[in-house]
Amino acid sequence: MSNDMAVGVGTGVMLMRDGKVLLGRRHPDAKKAGSALHGEGQWTLPGGKVRFGERLDECGRRETEEETGLKTGIMEIVSVSDDMVSDAHFVTIGFLCMDFQGEPEVREPDKIVEWQWFEPTKLPTPMYFPSEKVIKNYLRKHVY
Repeated sequence: MSNDMAVGVGTGVMLMRDGKVLLGRRHPDAKKAGSALHGEGQWTLPGGKVRFGERLDECGRRETEEETGLKTGIMEIVSVSDDMVSDAHFVTIGFLCMDFQGEPEVREPDKIVEWQWFEPTKLPTPMYFPSEKVIKNYLRKHVY
């Protein structure tokens, strides 16, 4: 990796209902999936990049609503991770949210093609590795 590349910050929101976590399958086309960490065709949590001047929780709430239509209430940080590939580095802040309203909808079909609920110990494959880290950190009760 080059030392002159910037590190990004992103969020992943682990929405839990009845012991299951909400995951979306990213579009298989890399350009549509829009993932600097190469997550095309993989299952992911709602979330995305933090905008300049935006608080972490605001980003998680905004991205969740944009992607799923769900309105979030109380969220808590359960994970912080360094997520790196050869050409990108993100610090991902993982939130747990069990306080939300609505039913998930595909709001950005060019990016996420479907939403489904899964048991956190029985995740689908392929999983987007930053989202998998959030879930595993939560289950192990290790923030980082």
